[in-house]
Amino acid sequence: MNYICGAFKVTDKKQIAKDIYDMRIHTPEVANIASAGQFIHIKADGFFLRRPISICEIYKSDGEIRIVFEIRGKGTREIAKIEIGEDIDIMAPLGNGFDILASGSKAILIGGGVGTPPMLELSRIYGENSHAIIGFRTADKVMLSYDFAKNGSTVQVCTEDGTTGHHGFVTEPLKEYLKQENPNIIYACGPRPMLAAVIDIAKEYGIRCQVSLEERMGCGVGACLGCACRTVKDGEEHLTHVCKDGPVYESDEVIL
Repeated sequence: MNYICGAFKVTDKKQIAKDIYDMRIHTPEVANIASAGQFIHIKADGFFLRRPISICEIYKSDGEIRIVFEIRGKGTREIAKIEIGEDIDIMAPLGNGFDILASGSKAILIGGGVGTPPMLELSRIYGENSHAIIGFRTADKVMLSYDFAKNGSTVQVCTEDGTTGHHGFVTEPLKEYLKQENPNIIYACGPRPMLAAVIDIAKEYGIRCQVSLEERMGCGVGACLGCACRTVKDGEEHLTHVCKDGPVYESDEVIL
């Protein structure tokens, strides 16, 4: 695993939704080797364990990466206090990213809540050949819909309470889309019940699917064994570790 550990400058920061923050970090070494679907491990002041945050976008020419995260506890609250011009202590890039298909391939990008940011780099890559379906609990949690559209993706927003966009889960628009279109791949990141439903739909329509798992992590490099995940390969069940073997898996390999 090739990663870098160090302190790097935050070059931009803003709050883009309720408890959701958007940061850019100047780290040319990381930006040069990072790929869509990988994550960074951030040190929160006063806490021993780092917090894993997905990479949202990679700006190789600027030597920067972008992260978008939600305050979920005391650790992420501390990270959200880091201001422009201050250092952020990271290990990155970690994990295995998404497979990128040949030019002209069509992709569906499924994001649920904080599983939405890692879909955005895929949107940059696939552009007009991508269709994003992103779901949130309510309207004040919606993020990045304009960013997907700016990249050329068509976008459908879903909210569980119906306060904006489609009233319901991402699975309903996904089924409707697949009745009319035949994409080459589905990418998904979000809560496990959502991933399980997306995997079932992909199997029903015979479409390749890759999922990125969200998991609590200790070390981020496979040493502490705290993020074990049950997977199947060649008909045999194995325990793998999301931080090292994932977070991206083929959908037919994971047991949710």
